[in-house]
Amino acid sequence: MNRMNILVTLMEREIQRRDAAAIELRDAQNAVEQARQQGQALLGYRSEYRQRWQAQFQQRATMDILRCYHGFIERLDQAITSQQGSTEAAERRVVAARERLRQRETRVAMVRKLMERRQQAQLQQQERREQKASDETAQRMAWAARQDLVTV
Repeated sequence: MNRMNILVTLMEREIQRRDAAAIELRDAQNAVEQARQQGQALLGYRSEYRQRWQAQFQQRATMDILRCYHGFIERLDQAITSQQGSTEAAERRVVAARERLRQRETRVAMVRKLMERRQQAQLQQQERREQKASDETAQRMAWAARQDLVTV
């Protein structure tokens, strides 16, 4: 297997890895958006829940109902805090995925540049061979012409 075939294989592999990293970043970004939406939904639910019970408390509420209300609000606050942590973790995954994608894009660019240099070197080699062949042909023709002059 020649070097250019190896580079083509390497390029294909690096492109696959870059594409996988791009998919990973997109999925991570979607996860962040979903986590944010869930957090917003929890905040909205807490707000609605408080408003509903505010009217109930203005009329009359027993201590048991008040305890249940505060217990539920406390669990809801814990869920919101937990969701905020999940959102922050998802945001960190986006940063890491973005960095992996950047690294993969750099690798693809490096292999592409190496391939271009290799192709340029091959072209230069081919041009040198052709020039050498042309020079040799010209020398043979000149030598043959001299030989014809000498024999005449």
